[in-house]
Amino acid sequence: MLRRPKPTESEADLLREQQELLAAGGQSTVAVVKRPDKRRGDAAAAEAHEQGNQRDVVTIEDLPDELPTLTPAPPKKSRFKQERVHFEDEDPEERLDRHDTHISAVLSRIIERDTSAVPVSLPCITGTAFPKVLHRSVMETLRGRKSIFARQIAAQRAKKEDVQSLNGSESRDQSSASRHVGFLPLVNMETEQPESDVMDRVGGPVLLTGQGLGIANSAMETMKIHEENQAKLQVMSQSEILEEQRKLLAQLDPRLVEFVRSRKAQRTPGSESASGPVTSPELDHSIKAQESQRDTMEDDEEDENQLVVQLPIKPQKEWLHMDKVEPEKLEWTRDLPAPRKQSTKKAMQARFDFAGTLIPPTKDLPTHLGLHHHGEEPELAGYSLQELFLLSRSQLNQQRNLAISTLANVLAKAHAGEYISSLKGSVLSSLLDAGLLFLLRFSLDDSVEGVMSAAVHALRALLVSSDDEECLDNAFPWVLGMATFPLLPTAQEDEDDEGLDETMKETAKEKEEKKIDHDVARQDVVKGFLKMQGLPRLRYILEVVRPSPRVVLDILEVLIRIARHSTAAATQILACPRLMNTVISEFLPCSWAPATSRALSSLYGLPVALAMKLLRVLASAGRHACARILNSLGGKELLSRFVVVEPSEMLLEAGEALRCSTEALRLFAVAASYGQACNLYTDLYPVLVKRLQAGNRLCASSEAVLFLELDRIKALLVLLTWVTQTAGCHEELQRDLVSAQGTECPPPPPVVWSHVMGLQPTVISSLKGCVRALDGPAQMSSALILLPSYLLYIEAYYSQLCVQVGIYKKEIRLKASVTPSLLKQAYFKNRLLMSSSMICNPGLSAAGGEVVPSLPSLGCSRLKTSSTMAGPNSPLSLPTALLYLLNTITSIHKGLIKKFSHLILSDSVLSYLRSCIGAMPSVSHMSAWILHHEHHLLYLLLRLAHKLVTATSVPVDPEAAKHAALFHQVSLALVSWLLPGSEYLAHELMSVMTFSHSLLPEGVHGETEVAALAELQLKDRTSPAVGALLCDALQYLPSIRGCYLTHLAHLESSVLSSRDRYLGRTPFVSSYLLPELTGPSLPSDWPFLPLISLYERMGLSAGGEQQVESLPAGSVQSVTHCLQWLLVLESLREQVLTVVPPVAKLARLAFVFLCSSDLFLERPVQELTWALFRGLTRPAQLEALDLGSPPPGLASFHDLYSALLAQYEAVSFGDPLFGCFMLLPLQRRYSVTMRLAVFGEHVGMLRSLGVSLQQLPIPLEKFTCPMEDSLPLLRLYFRALVTGALKRNWCPVLYVVAVAHLNPFIFSQNEVAEVNYLCNKTSVILVLKNHLLLFRLPQENSELGFSTYEQLPPIRARRLESIVGTEVKGGER
Repeated sequence: MLRRPKPTESEADLLREQQELLAAGGQSTVAVVKRPDKRRGDAAAAEAHEQGNQRDVVTIEDLPDELPTLTPAPPKKSRFKQERVHFEDEDPEERLDRHDTHISAVLSRIIERDTSAVPVSLPCITGTAFPKVLHRSVMETLRGRKSIFARQIAAQRAKKEDVQSLNGSESRDQSSASRHVGFLPLVNMETEQPESDVMDRVGGPVLLTGQGLGIANSAMETMKIHEENQAKLQVMSQSEILEEQRKLLAQLDPRLVEFVRSRKAQRTPGSESASGPVTSPELDHSIKAQESQRDTMEDDEEDENQLVVQLPIKPQKEWLHMDKVEPEKLEWTRDLPAPRKQSTKKAMQARFDFAGTLIPPTKDLPTHLGLHHHGEEPELAGYSLQELFLLSRSQLNQQRNLAISTLANVLAKAHAGEYISSLKGSVLSSLLDAGLLFLLRFSLDDSVEGVMSAAVHALRALLVSSDDEECLDNAFPWVLGMATFPLLPTAQEDEDDEGLDETMKETAKEKEEKKIDHDVARQDVVKGFLKMQGLPRLRYILEVVRPSPRVVLDILEVLIRIARHSTAAATQILACPRLMNTVISEFLPCSWAPATSRALSSLYGLPVALAMKLLRVLASAGRHACARILNSLGGKELLSRFVVVEPSEMLLEAGEALRCSTEALRLFAVAASYGQACNLYTDLYPVLVKRLQAGNRLCASSEAVLFLELDRIKALLVLLTWVTQTAGCHEELQRDLVSAQGTECPPPPPVVWSHVMGLQPTVISSLKGCVRALDGPAQMSSALILLPSYLLYIEAYYSQLCVQVGIYKKEIRLKASVTPSLLKQAYFKNRLLMSSSMICNPGLSAAGGEVVPSLPSLGCSRLKTSSTMAGPNSPLSLPTALLYLLNTITSIHKGLIKKFSHLILSDSVLSYLRSCIGAMPSVSHMSAWILHHEHHLLYLLLRLAHKLVTATSVPVDPEAAKHAALFHQVSLALVSWLLPGSEYLAHELMSVMTFSHSLLPEGVHGETEVAALAELQLKDRTSPAVGALLCDALQYLPSIRGCYLTHLAHLESSVLSSRDRYLGRTPFVSSYLLPELTGPSLPSDWPFLPLISLYERMGLSAGGEQQVESLPAGSVQSVTHCLQWLLVLESLREQVLTVVPPVAKLARLAFVFLCSSDLFLERPVQELTWALFRGLTRPAQLEALDLGSPPPGLASFHDLYSALLAQYEAVSFGDPLFGCFMLLPLQRRYSVTMRLAVFGEHVGMLRSLGVSLQQLPIPLEKFTCPMEDSLPLLRLYFRALVTGALKRNWCPVLYVVAVAHLNPFIFSQNEVAEVNYLCNKTSVILVLKNHLLLFRLPQENSELGFSTYEQLPPIRARRLESIVGTEVKGGER
């Protein structure tokens, strides 16, 4: 039996085993199977078998059946194998014998080679003994970089072509020896010779090259043509040659002839030289080619040596494969060139270092920093955003980690605004558009923990702003400080739903489900992250991966930012499986071991303050979320654990322990603001009172710890304030429960008034201590921080004390009268700083960093550096709390209002109020959260001022009554500023102050008579004076107030929700996330609200249709009250309506004519509209009226004017007021399209547009100057005059306008054909001739409206005669 060879056996052993096998005659283990050849058929195969052919033949099955007669080998890449053709039936032995190069074969077939056709090249003369060796580094400069093999092939091809061309022309060279020197043509075989050079050497044609003949031997054919031309020239005489030359020159293009001559001059410069030694041009060319090749090789060798010398390493011959140095492949080892200073102003690509710092392009950094590992611009340090994205997809973990970490640093600096002054565009926008969110989401799924941690850090840098969170924490103890706006992007209207019926429009949920992840992320980054299942991945990282402390903190901050996005986002966090259970069990344990070292390696099993803050933010999203946290997630046990234990006993670092305790108290306060967890208050009452009593005995080791202690005391006071508010609602809810009789009613809270009565003495004692501390500079800062919280608790106590049963009013007054004595020393006079006001300084709300619409933020980084408004010592907190308390006290004890007049009438307060008039604060997420609190301050200040101005009907303080108009103007402005969530404040202002007689002293002091005297200047004496209308309007102020409150009834639910938050009705509060920020609660043009509402109710918002239905009941009265209030504002409070553009005022007034067919004919409506229209046509207002800009809510003013034209033709009855509205847009400075609409499409209305020149409140020159330049409109003017559609007695104003524009056009020097046309038509109408030709100047006081010439001036007569061709005398022909 055969055995396999062993590895240790040698070749001799294998040969010996082979001989033994052959000697034994053993059978081979491999069977050779000869299959029949399918291409030759079975018969041929059998025949071959019978012949006994024992040679093995390898056959291929897939070849065709028929054998071709001559089958060349398949094409190969080698050009040498392509030249050999083999046959299938050829014997391999014969082929081997034919190609055998054995010495015997060579000697047996000696054949002399024919060298007669081989050109001989003389060796070049060099200074060395041997020719230059071709090196690998030799590169052809003309052909670019080629390998040695490619250059050898090219040289071989060129040599073959040169030989063919020379052999073909050899015989001709010998026959034309008389024209050339008798040397044989010598060609250097190592250089390429183009055919044109060969033709030059042998005396061929100068112009023809033979390139376009398309044959193999084009040079021979060209030479043949050349010889035929020479033969013809030889038989022609000199005169015949000159004649043919003249004919050719006459037929050919001169530029072509010039080109031929220049070409010939360039080709034959040396052949005409007769001096010097006679040499062969072929030999000279060969010598020059060799010399140039030698020079090139020497230059290349020098360049190679220089490159090798410049390399940082010197290749050694002993190194593998370094015997032939290729410098171009070693260029990467050379030092980078120094970055050059860019003199261009073109934008350059931004590059960042690993810390996210922008690197200037001219900065030279060392390479060991690792900032040069990129392909593009290798000499510049740093990485571009594209290169960072590329590295983030690398297969190397370190590169992915480094790229994502660098992107995180770039994001952090972009949020801080460090790139705004250096880069064009927004880095955040560029990154998000490039798919940064998707990159981070994919990186979160990475299996490498380092990459995953870097992705979490980058996600935190993208979403979270530490400054925003710090400012919101500082505002928590303010009035309604826990109420915040959701960080939702501004909603974008879907254009696809425009024009569809309400039933056909898709709901927001249906639209959201149809959107893909990219579209959602482009509009809302947080919503896009939630749609990409980001929360389950974060839960997996916390639960399974258990990352380092920094990653845990980053995840908690990301969850807090997502919870602030909206109520829906907070609900998704709570609904994510095991997410909140993991957070609470791992980072809010009820028992834990003390940390063994200061630098913690893991946060698992230890309390984390951010986890408690996450619960607090989630609870603020809604009362149901808060109840879920308290009951389902064990929130009550957590509160008991962290509220009871002192921070010093928590076995944590001092700062972290204080933060945990503070966040627990804040969570408790949020729960109490919903009326929840109040039973814990009764259980923990001794602990809370003990903490309250210890509030004045602070001892901190550092300033940072002191601020944390102060935050903890403020959180405790906020908790007690909301518990007091909840206890005050117990009696009301108990009564409602008894009288409900089965209807749904919230249950009374478990805390009653008696549970909180004992807190008031302790708080009063602490308040006295704070007031005394104001005198000491050491404790003043801490006292000012705590004082607002104490004042807010006192306010809550007194406000709820009034509604308790069994409490006598006299006792309340006595208790309240003690408080003002404590406030006399309060440090409040200089707290209202106009420099810190967001209303007076809208620039403070400008973004300090980059902000993208899809990721809104509060922008507190700039606010912290430019203002103290958002800090712990904010000038808002103390004045707001003080005014809040004073309003409550003065409501209880009205006699105390006189004691606070010095506060309201101080110079600082009055200056602040004056600066608010005319201010236009911008509303955005960056300004809204601070404006929300400043609006509270302004509202409380105005309420207190209103109480100071009037108690019943007699002013309490005459000095305060002088500033009543100031208070009224600020209250009107505040109504338009109030944001969503403050609807209750707007309702209170409109109910108490906006329509108050006491704040409109002009109606009492005689300003209406002054307005009546101003009305005497009006031209139309028939309409009543403005003074009389104004007096009537002031008498109807209560009715006007009722009208506006009725039209604001659609805001009732928002008003009630806002009232519950503001008044502390805790069982009825649904959420402390305010409504979505879409702008102010009321539009800036709210005084026009009744008119707009009626217009929309009548179904004319689309415009243009004629209304035939009757008006709803009370519509005339509602419109009358609206116009009366507008007249009051325009006459006495003009500054208030400056925020409404004049074009918007005109459009809103036009609704009077579009609402009904006869509403404008009602006498009070028409009188008031006349007064308002004259106010709009005053010179200053008229100049500001821009009809080119679309009014708010309308596509364009032209659409509204088209609807007015149709309505005027239908129902105007020639009304002058309606006519003036139609004439106002026809002024010369407005668009010609409206004038074309009148004289083209609605020319019939000219018969009823009978507004006289005296009734028109607009100067006539506004219509006549400058001259009309629209030829179509001039034709329409003329057609209306000729056809009689426009007559002076029908439409005086437009008649004057038409004549005033046509007259200068007729006598102008331009448009002669058009003037001829008009003059020929004019000759047939006498009246038009008298007016149109004799027109001089517009004149409003004349009977015609213009002055005329007695006879046509001579210059005009000659002009008219030159046009018409007939003599004109005295204006007649």
